Amino acid sequence: MAPTITGPKIELHVHLEGTVRPATLLAMARRNNEALPVRTEAELTELYRFRDFSHFIQVWVMTTNVMRTEADFRQVVVDYAAQAVAAGAVYVEGIFSPWYRVHRGVRVEEIFHGYLDGALEAEARYGVQVRLTPDIDRVLPVDAAMEVADWSARFARRDPERLIVGLGLGGPEVGHPPEPFAPVFARAREARLAAVPHAGETVGVESVRGALDMLGARRIRHGVRAIEDPALVRRLADEGIVLDVCPVSNLRTRSVTTLEEHPLAELRAAGVACSLGTDDPAMFDTDLETEYAVAAGLGVPARELYAAGVAGALCEEPVRVGLRKLGEATDWDAVERAARAAAPAALARIGAVAP
Repeated sequence: MAPTITGPKIELHVHLEGTVRPATLLAMARRNNEALPVRTEAELTELYRFRDFSHFIQVWVMTTNVMRTEADFRQVVVDYAAQAVAAGAVYVEGIFSPWYRVHRGVRVEEIFHGYLDGALEAEARYGVQVRLTPDIDRVLPVDAAMEVADWSARFARRDPERLIVGLGLGGPEVGHPPEPFAPVFARAREARLAAVPHAGETVGVESVRGALDMLGARRIRHGVRAIEDPALVRRLADEGIVLDVCPVSNLRTRSVTTLEEHPLAELRAAGVACSLGTDDPAMFDTDLETEYAVAAGLGVPARELYAAGVAGALCEEPVRVGLRKLGEATDWDAVERAARAAAPAALARIGAVAP
């Protein structure tokens, strides 16, 4: 989608493996001699029509395993940076999941060095600030999750740029609550890595509470099911916990049936700060421009989404100050007009109607 909405954007929730477009993924599979269940872009696009969240996870693991080399991981970051900047991104926190790659024979150094080099190259080429948050799959046993925390801490301590800023928890929530991972996130805190777990996407308020109380969550990725408990919503607002909300993702994985029932506007009205992310844009056929147009269609102002991004970003303070100044210099009235104008086409493109 060509950029139609002006204004800066901050993205705090994007899985880098899920940004790889079909043609690039097929090329990676060929050069790494990795099998995919499909052979053409059209077939891969069809594979991305998800029945539900469990089907999405199955396809995600099946397809992203073709990424094998340091060059692959670097390319993933740089390619997405170009796409995000074209949509107005000035700061991105990218998520990546190292455990499955390592346990399929990829050296952990190749993974981390590839992503770190990609973040540096993205800033040099496109001017976008990229920070990284390795992710733990919550289906892992705690000792395996501790491995991911230790890898992340080791590379964070060696990185003079402090590009690794947090540790996440992803994967299927059902049957995998956050509480057992409390020691893992305590280890991460010792390395100054903030807790940024997924919670409240497909499981309700208990998942969000567990992430806050037991993991010390700095932000919550998704968190939309918090709307089911007014007391929890008040807590999120009072404590300034930013939710990284991904409306198109929620629609694609059937976490919501329609955008009419998406709680983004209700959370915003209750005072909860919400940033906006694409989650896995290549798999969900979305981008930042589409997400902002969708949010406008839901009545959520871009300036508030940007402000939440500034508040929730895990960057160093000088970068935050720069982001805040950029927001203050933006003509948000013009941005809002453009976003509202783009909303009907964006909603139609994703197969939704204005609520």
